[in-house]
Amino acid sequence: MKRSATGHPVLDPVKVKAEARLDGKFVVTSNDDTLSPEDLALGYKQLARVEEAWRTLKSGLKLRPVYHWAVHRIHAHVALTVLALLLERVAEQACADTWRNIRDDLKAIKLAQLLSPNGTVWQVTEPTPAAAKCLKALGIKNPPPILDLG
Repeated sequence: MKRSATGHPVLDPVKVKAEARLDGKFVVTSNDDTLSPEDLALGYKQLARVEEAWRTLKSGLKLRPVYHWAVHRIHAHVALTVLALLLERVAEQACADTWRNIRDDLKAIKLAQLLSPNGTVWQVTEPTPAAAKCLKALGIKNPPPILDLG
């Protein structure tokens, strides 16, 4: 990069014009010679959609990064993650709402452990109307108010 006498950067107009020709273009590379340029471009677009879906899925489920090295563990992790995404979508369809709203409604249901000298009681809070509506839409009975007397 050239600098002026005062030390400020100076742009070379010839280089700027040459670089402007490439604005808005990107290079797609592959080691598969059988794919056409159109197939490569579509593959990269689909890859971007898949990566966005994974980010959305993992942020919704609040999954932490997991690093597997064994192939069977990678397969299991992917399968479980896809099943979780499927469950989210089924819940969204059944409740006609977003997963975030469904999750927030269901978070209102709490399990409390009550300790006394006479024993322990596990009690479930009564579902809010929104949570009860979600449970009904999903075909799940409201939890019993007392789970265990110990």
